[in-house]
Amino acid sequence: MKWKVCGMRHPENINEVAALQPDYMGFIFWEYSKRFVSESTPELATSIKKTGVFVNPSLTMVSHEINQHQLQAIQLHGSETPEFCQKIKALGVQVIKAFSIKDHLDFSLLEPYENNCDFFLFDTKGKLPGGNGYRFDWRLLQDYPSKKPFFLSGGIGIEHLSEVKNILKMNLPLYGIDVNSKFENKPAIKNTALLTEFINTLKNDSNSQHHK
Repeated sequence: MKWKVCGMRHPENINEVAALQPDYMGFIFWEYSKRFVSESTPELATSIKKTGVFVNPSLTMVSHEINQHQLQAIQLHGSETPEFCQKIKALGVQVIKAFSIKDHLDFSLLEPYENNCDFFLFDTKGKLPGGNGYRFDWRLLQDYPSKKPFFLSGGIGIEHLSEVKNILKMNLPLYGIDVNSKFENKPAIKNTALLTEFINTLKNDSNSQHHK
């Protein structure tokens, strides 16, 4: 199970979270976000994939930020086309295409993206493209028809440990858990004690399941 901590910005907090060794760390390059990255980002350990989060960007913009921040993965949170995803993929980075869910998900919308991204990400539909702080009904994923691995996102907090454990038991290609606003003291400042408890609890549970 992979871990992605999204919405990072402040160097000291980034270093604290990096010490927890997440698999991915997300930086938001959408100027309307409270977690918008307007300056440089620090270097990370090579084991942590530095991920840029964008909403309907231009190819030029994404290419520039990849070079500027040494991004290894790109998360697209808008209405980007499969063709656009393919162009980003051709830049040599992983592509995560996000889909926002409220009361239902038309799985046929995913089909054109199957061969043009590395992962899907399912988030909660809200006023903003992400970071809304509440989650959708994960039971909607029971009928997920694809083998494409995906990240689960959308208002996941420490209070959802039992629900996360339940979805881990489902026969789904769940690749990783994406956490953000529910682990913040304030926008872009993560609570590392909460993150540590959450990650360790699930890792221990996953290991016990594996050895059964």
